[in-house]
Amino acid sequence: MIALGLAAAIAQVVADRPVIVLEVDGPIGPATADYVRRGLEKAANRKAALAVLRMDTPGGLDTSMREIIKSILNSEVPVAVFVAPNGARAASAGTYILYAAHVAAMAPATNLGAATPVAIGMPSAPGGDEKGKEKSDSKRGGPPADAMTKKQINDAAAYIRGLAQLRGRNAEWAERAVREAVSLSAAEAARARVIDVVARDLDDLLAKIDGRSVTVAGGQSVKLAVAGAKVETIVPDWRTKLLSALANPSFALILMMLGIYGIWFEFSNPGFVFPGVIGAICLLLAMFAFQMLPVNYAGLALIVLGLGFMIAEVFFPSFGSLGIGGVIAFVVGGIFLMDTEIPGFGIPLPLIAGIAVATAAFMILVGGMAAKARTRPVVTGREELVGAGGEVIEAAGNEVWARVHGETWRVRSPEQLAPGSRVRVTGVDGLVLDVTRESPKGS
Repeated sequence: MIALGLAAAIAQVVADRPVIVLEVDGPIGPATADYVRRGLEKAANRKAALAVLRMDTPGGLDTSMREIIKSILNSEVPVAVFVAPNGARAASAGTYILYAAHVAAMAPATNLGAATPVAIGMPSAPGGDEKGKEKSDSKRGGPPADAMTKKQINDAAAYIRGLAQLRGRNAEWAERAVREAVSLSAAEAARARVIDVVARDLDDLLAKIDGRSVTVAGGQSVKLAVAGAKVETIVPDWRTKLLSALANPSFALILMMLGIYGIWFEFSNPGFVFPGVIGAICLLLAMFAFQMLPVNYAGLALIVLGLGFMIAEVFFPSFGSLGIGGVIAFVVGGIFLMDTEIPGFGIPLPLIAGIAVATAAFMILVGGMAAKARTRPVVTGREELVGAGGEVIEAAGNEVWARVHGETWRVRSPEQLAPGSRVRVTGVDGLVLDVTRESPKGS
């Protein structure tokens, strides 16, 4: 009876520890790195038995790839990278991530490799003069292009070799994947000890790795008990999809050019305001897309920029451009900082929407009051005197005096005026009012 109770308790503990599945589909960018990091944190909070990165990627940014690998290496939960479904690939950056996983697996008819780093930029013309190119690079103060390429390749080769040695995988082939851009199919990768398992699907993978021992962060050995475990898939939410769209290389290039053109146009034509506002927002978004700013820093910068625009709207006549741009920057920055996966942290979406709506309503209210004030008639000052009526109280030659609004003014008129005549002010010249005789009513 005791043995049966102990077995039931163990089964209950295993059942309570789910397998978390993360979907990595498409280029590796800052949004992917943020999604994987948050997913692994949730897996740790749930005390998951295993986190599976189901991956199909052509590669991506080096910085984002390294962030994902750091998250895997520092994860308290074992991580399996599964290149699936059939026909998927783990090319370029995907190969490094696969090597970093505690368990590397592939589905049939998948491939990995071609991990040579490629710089983003304009390629040189084929058949060009390499010596001339090296001289040109030297004149610009940097190392020759060939030397820079060698440095990048050597660094990448050392990086993936270190991952291979850490996980006990084929380091020689890993270096060839970087230096020679070679690739392998799933079956070939298993024979070459590049991966651990070839599995048809997720259930087959969990069955094959059940009972395997792996070493997680801190050097702790963990025995996988995942056969029959409950599987929970964390699909990318709308925030991740939005960040992925912004990080798309084509869209990032468009954002960068819009930012440059907007700021250039603003400096060329000071006072337009709107191009400068749009340009500043687009540049910050482009800096995030190119991994020059992390998600949190980009969000903070956008919030500060939005607040600055909204404050400036009060002091500068921008016809709403600064205010509208400030609300947009504030909302986008708040979305960047929002993290719903960690309870108690991040900014909730209702709060972002509420502040944005309240700010927009305040600016509309103030703008409406200002517009109404401009349409009201003038009630004080020189401008109010024009059109006012008065009465002549003294006329002696060229000296004519009239009472207007209870004040005595010197007036002049092309007509002869007599005391008691009603006049209407037509203009103000210093301390003299130009008037015309007002016709009596009914005449």
